[in-house]
Amino acid sequence: MADLTAGTGSRTRHRRAWVRIFLGGLALWIATVVVTFLTLNPNLVPTLIMIGSFLVPVTFVAYAFEHRASDTLTEHTIFVGFVYGGVLGVLGASILEAYLRGQSLLSYVGVGLIEEGVKLVALWWIARRLHRYEVRDGIVLGATVGFGFAAFESAGYAFNALFTMKGLSLGSVVETEVLRGILTPVGHGLWTGIMGGVLFHAARNGRLRLSAGVVVWYVVVSLLHAFWDAAGGIAAVLVLVLTLNQMQMQLLALGRVPAPTAQQAFLFTVVTWGFLLLDAIIGVGLLWAWSRRRT
Repeated sequence: MADLTAGTGSRTRHRRAWVRIFLGGLALWIATVVVTFLTLNPNLVPTLIMIGSFLVPVTFVAYAFEHRASDTLTEHTIFVGFVYGGVLGVLGASILEAYLRGQSLLSYVGVGLIEEGVKLVALWWIARRLHRYEVRDGIVLGATVGFGFAAFESAGYAFNALFTMKGLSLGSVVETEVLRGILTPVGHGLWTGIMGGVLFHAARNGRLRLSAGVVVWYVVVSLLHAFWDAAGGIAAVLVLVLTLNQMQMQLLALGRVPAPTAQQAFLFTVVTWGFLLLDAIIGVGLLWAWSRRRT
């Protein structure tokens, strides 16, 4: 009884900590952006990138931790899942994806299978010694690994955005971090959260196992990932097929890429965001369905 009381007290103290984490981190990031633009001090760029890349992932991990099913998941397990899972996932994906070339539909599927695969392996390795497997805990730990992956990946994208054809661009870094921050909740954390619930649900006799259901759901989330990455390309082809005019057809026949019209550019943006929204709705729906299941 004393242990249960202690656990309840701990939950109470940490309740809504994610709100304070987000607001405090957002204030620090805004202050860093302002000071960096005012002073143009290059020493602040790493701080700008790290706070902006980790703010949303850490906030959602804190939120998920407050909604875990039991005290099986400790702060230490969450920390290991975020850091080790994120770093190992990024390193593993980088090595395997080095063999993929081009931006074909097949390459997008390959990226989805690789990244979801390395995150699943990292999740399995971190969770292998837990003494209890609840579906909701699996979702929380899976989301933690996914958000860790997203944080380190976003840092890489923000760093690359710094270098443009016109030189160093702090504005590009800020734009990249804002966009990635908005999209992060319905990306890696969502997909690996689903896999965490599936993996823990498949556990038997206190051991994780590779069931047929785990394999099927791994393919499902990989395809969600692939569709997310390919949304822009699919939208471009769809808009081109539906709105191609005679002059653009002639340019294509000559082997030249026609410039899109204002209407085509607008339609491309709408269709792309529509595909991303559809992908997110499906992912959130699947996550909600798994959160209702019991081990």
